[in-house]
Amino acid sequence: MPLNIEIHSFSYKIGGIPKDSSGNGGGFTFDCRGILNPGRIDEYKPQTGCDLPVQEFLENKTEMPKFLALVQEIVSININNYLERGFEHLQINFGCTGGRHRSVYCAEKTAEFVRAKFPQAVVKLIHDEQPQLCEVQQP
Repeated sequence: MPLNIEIHSFSYKIGGIPKDSSGNGGGFTFDCRGILNPGRIDEYKPQTGCDLPVQEFLENKTEMPKFLALVQEIVSININNYLERGFEHLQINFGCTGGRHRSVYCAEKTAEFVRAKFPQAVVKLIHDEQPQLCEVQQP
């Protein structure tokens, strides 16, 4: 069986930390609220972390690149270990205030990273507060 990695973006205020339906008791939950919120800037409010202007803001005007590099380093340790041990499930959650900008960006970029680095894993990306952005991609 492949390692199934479920990556969520969520809002601490709306839906809270996603439940782990695998029965394994969860996985990683990263709090993105320490990163400057583009949602507080009028031009970015209607957008999400999938929109290029929001991505450019997060990449150029915040600590997001450093935050994500550290997240990727941490999750890689577990993914390597889980693959070696034959585990079948890992959940990675990213939360922010509204589940629209920072957490969506982090979930998207982490899914991209995991798919590229661990093509043998199956990645499912879920935006809990932004269901219109949800997609499921098989390797």
